[in-house]
This record gives sequence, structure tokens and C-alpha cells, in this order.
Amino acid sequence: MLSSTTALLSRSLLKAPTLGAAGTRLVHTLPDLPYKYNALEPCISAEIMELHHTKHHKTYVTNLNATEEKLKEAIADGDVKQIISLQPALKFNGGGHINHEIFWKVLSPSGGGQPKGDLLKMIQTNFGSFDEMKSALTAATVAIQGSGWGWLGWNPVSNRLRVATTANQDPLQPTTGLVPLFGIDVWEHAYYLQYKNVRPDYVKAIFQIANWEQVGQNLADARGKI
Repeated sequence: MLSSTTALLSRSLLKAPTLGAAGTRLVHTLPDLPYKYNALEPCISAEIMELHHTKHHKTYVTNLNATEEKLKEAIADGDVKQIISLQPALKFNGGGHINHEIFWKVLSPSGGGQPKGDLLKMIQTNFGSFDEMKSALTAATVAIQGSGWGWLGWNPVSNRLRVATTANQDPLQPTTGLVPLFGIDVWEHAYYLQYKNVRPDYVKAIFQIANWEQVGQNLADARGKI
């Protein structure tokens, strides 16, 4: 009973604590940003970027490590109830870490414009045009109730791009089956200091710093894995 339950949980939204060669748990760390905190101004202020990265993302990493340590102990003790009770914290903090690792990379001070190559061709095939995809993603993201993420994702089964949203810090792939290519964080800490309650202006600004080269690479990497 324990082994099958543990196996099921390890295949859930996030894997059970990752172990190194010596059997020790690999600790998650806060990644460095690929640019300075003020690099995305005026679209996103340096104050927001620093708080978002050093406070919010760091908290997800800290809590994920603590949760995985508890999970490791629960698995060792055969405590199924504790294993199950830790899943919400694992999903929330693990999702927060995963989502932000994607988010920082798909933004760039030299971003904006339109994608190129295979990404643009697939967008045109699946949405009609880049502008239609942008409109669909903007509408879905702005309409999120409360906190969450707007996504452009790739369906590996149908080989199609799709717009999707996730609540809170739910990671896209375990939640929908879509591989995340481009994400927009609409938690208030991502924009409120600058945009107040005008979320549409923030989402519009995100497209001015979208790193389409990275998004295209995300698509190529995902397609290369199947």
C-alpha cells in the first residue's frame, strides 16, 4: 500500500524530493536574473522586480525546500497521511518556483516585436496571426479572477499552440498537459506598485518586453523531447 501510494504521489504535480548521487536531497536555489532589476523599465519598475525576485520567488524556494524535507521524512517513516497533507504546499511552492523560472527568462530589455521562425509559423497556423494570438492571450489573462497566470502553451499530443490560464501558482504542464512556452504573472505583487488595479495596462506592457527568441527556444526544446 505504501509503495504504490508513494509512487502515485511522486508522479503528481511535482516529483518527490530529488536525490543526488549520494542519496542527499538536491536543494532548490533562487536563480539569478538574466538582467538587472531596472533593465525592464519603464514596463516594470526596478522596485517591483527586486521585490518580486528577492522576496516572493525566494519565499517559494525556501518553502519548497522545507516542504520537500518534510516529505522526505514522511516517506522514510511511511506516514501516508503526512505525505498526502504536504501535497498542497508542494504544489503551491513548487509551482511558484517553476513558474517564475520561466517568467524571468521570457522577459528581456531587448524584447518586444513579433516572434520569428517556427514559432511565428505555428502561431499563424493555430491562431490566424500573431495579433490574434496576442488578443486571445491578453483577454484570457486579464479575465483571471484573483491571482494566477496566463500562458501560451504547446500541446505535444496535437502539436498545437493553445492559450490557457492557471490559478494561483498551479504549474501549467501538470495541470493542463500543455508545455509552458510563455507566461504572464498576474499576481498583484507583479504589477500593483506601478499599475495599481489596471491589470490590462500591465499585460499590454508585458508584450513590449516579451523575449520571443526564448519562447521560440522553449518550443524547439519541447518538440525535441518527443
